[in-house]
Amino acid sequence: MSSHTRVALVTGSNKGIGLAIVRELCRQFSGDVVLTARDVARGQAAVKQLEAEGLSPRFHQLDIDDLQSIRVLRDFLCKEYGGLDVLVNNAAIITKSRVVNVSSTEGVRALNECSPELQQKFKSETITEEELVGLMNKFVEDTKNGVHSKEGWSDSTYGVTKIGVSVLSRIYARKLSEQRAGDKILLNACCPGWVRTDTGGPKAPKSPEEGAETPVYLALLPSDAEEPHGQFVCEKKVVEWGVLPQCFPWVTA
Repeated sequence: MSSHTRVALVTGSNKGIGLAIVRELCRQFSGDVVLTARDVARGQAAVKQLEAEGLSPRFHQLDIDDLQSIRVLRDFLCKEYGGLDVLVNNAAIITKSRVVNVSSTEGVRALNECSPELQQKFKSETITEEELVGLMNKFVEDTKNGVHSKEGWSDSTYGVTKIGVSVLSRIYARKLSEQRAGDKILLNACCPGWVRTDTGGPKAPKSPEEGAETPVYLALLPSDAEEPHGQFVCEKKVVEWGVLPQCFPWVTA
């Protein structure tokens, strides 16, 4: 494979929003699209489904909890493409990359349910990755010990995990701006909305295809774009971190 071929990779993409993102990238992205899944059989089945639609994704196994699996994928990308152009985390970045972390407005809701002290820490413009990891580990321990409410945490485990995704995105975006500004890498977190998936349930108002719209929009930002970067994006619009957006009918301030 030529090192000049552009490549986009979507994690956890054998079903739901991830699969819809792969489908749209296959249609719109000028390069190869790699569908990944923890389970090889399910991932290959998803590829066959898209091939039946006339699309041509590639497949590679990936378990984001397995360091060896991550290393194997890294080596594959370096050998085949020399790096990575677009990464959509439903988790070697080269010049003009786009990184999209799929988060959720539920993280914003959970943040607003946390104590003022925790909110201040998560909204800090200078929070470090180490500090964030410490906070997330504390949530796990506080929950195990049955004291998370007393310690100021939201009751939504899902929401708190999405706080972590969004804040980590802000941290990495800040690092990119400080250390690799010339590479024009744009990294953002986004909310796909309430989508009819295994997690969202059958009553959700959005289809997976509709949920894929904002992630795909961010993944395909023009090569000369300078923003958004380090932002939380909802319905293709930047939303101030920590402020509940009025993008969706189930969100109330």
